[in-house]
Amino acid sequence: MLDSVVSAETPEGILLEMRPAGLSARFCAIVIDKLICTAILYAAIFIAGILGGIGIGFWLILAFLLEWGYPIYFELGKRGATPGKRAMDLKVVMDNGLPITPRASITRNLLRAVDFMPFAYGAAIFCMLLRPDGKRLGDLAAATLVVHLPRPAPKATLDMVAPVAPAKLLAPRDQAAVISLAARAPTLTVERLDELAALARSVQGEEPREPSEVTRRVLGVAQWLLGRRA
Repeated sequence: MLDSVVSAETPEGILLEMRPAGLSARFCAIVIDKLICTAILYAAIFIAGILGGIGIGFWLILAFLLEWGYPIYFELGKRGATPGKRAMDLKVVMDNGLPITPRASITRNLLRAVDFMPFAYGAAIFCMLLRPDGKRLGDLAAATLVVHLPRPAPKATLDMVAPVAPAKLLAPRDQAAVISLAARAPTLTVERLDELAALARSVQGEEPREPSEVTRRVLGVAQWLLGRRA
């Protein structure tokens, strides 16, 4: 993910790190939402044909609601995102990381008409490319931000590695340290685990290896110390 990280402090003093969505992710989200709305409108044509003149009025009202009410309805929901944004793991929040307010959602979506100018969202694209936080004009006016949803990092466990005999005789204290690291592995991020495993790299040999390989072999040594040989 190449987007810049934006930090915001909540009223409780908690620092939040958010990753603004870039142009490509938001473009894909818009395409998905437009396809959904288009499919609904095409399906409504058959209903409108059955209803006659009233059906035309019904179709026009539906088109209006989909154009302006569709994004507001979903942004004010629990997930804070339209189906297209959810498919791309995006969410609309306030600049401070709090859920979007009704006023902000209405403002940012009404200004889509300005962002569309002069054609094909030219103003929005120009603005987003100039800003590290990827805001369009509607986001600037509403003080909102479209961010990537945080993804939990994969956790390492002993079951994921094969036992490896230590490269040297380990003192009881060193054995306990390696086993303790392995026990903590599921609670650590991949980066932090690699950092700690590098401190114990001598137990698996001194030859140069990638950080992930060092971690895997250190955890394998922990398996071996626990008496697992298969």
